Amino acid sequence: MPLTIKVLLENRRAAGAEKSLLAKAGLSLLIKDETTSVLFDTGPDNSFLHNAALMGVDLTALTATVLSHGHYDHCGGVPWLPNNSRIICHPQIANERFAALKLAGFSRKIKKLSLDIDYSRHQMEYSRIPVPISERFLWSGEINVDEPRAYGIISGNSAAMDYVIDEGVLIYKSDHGLVIITGCGHRGIINIVRHCQNITGIKQIYALIGGFHLRSALPPELLRIRRFLHQQKIQKVMGCHCTGAWGRLWLPDVIAPATGDTFVL
Repeated sequence: MPLTIKVLLENRRAAGAEKSLLAKAGLSLLIKDETTSVLFDTGPDNSFLHNAALMGVDLTALTATVLSHGHYDHCGGVPWLPNNSRIICHPQIANERFAALKLAGFSRKIKKLSLDIDYSRHQMEYSRIPVPISERFLWSGEINVDEPRAYGIISGNSAAMDYVIDEGVLIYKSDHGLVIITGCGHRGIINIVRHCQNITGIKQIYALIGGFHLRSALPPELLRIRRFLHQQKIQKVMGCHCTGAWGRLWLPDVIAPATGDTFVL
């Protein structure tokens, strides 16, 4: 059973793609098999709709939209989804969050990383645990990490470190192993893969696709990830969005998806 992945929005436009296609910092993928169609993330605005129309992609019959986490470049397009859209995500998706600069033990907000989005008009399925979408598609739920890394702060009565606890991934159970689709990989690629293996009981990973958050990673971390991916014998590694050119340089046989691309697995 083939799995089709259409890149509706990515940081770069594919070589030779229609010049009218928009490329912006963010990610939006349409992933479908013979029975199920899932929109994974929406990018920062309505650019995914613009590109979908140019690519001849029909978004009117989605099985579900899955939001990887609450950063604006992944869920900012939600206001352009039809009313009553089925959206699967973590309960903390709407946290107000900021990039922050630490000085003398204090954190100073420098950039807002979330948007004020009205989710109430949609069919929201908030879950910390895995959610089956179809026989083969699965939302991972919350990914436990022993030593999580902070990516800014969460606003509130008392600002707390933002460990992007709401980040989850989309899993597809192919005949050749798991296909794991990530938004940004804030929880760590190795942690994400282990989590998916644990909740499905399937050890073989066929493909790893999405943002891996490696654009400024240090060489020791990149070497550790490179070894891990090699040990897992993953057949297809597709690093886009925040993987960055630096991150892709270190990954074995990596493919770099871009806006306008279509892949069939």
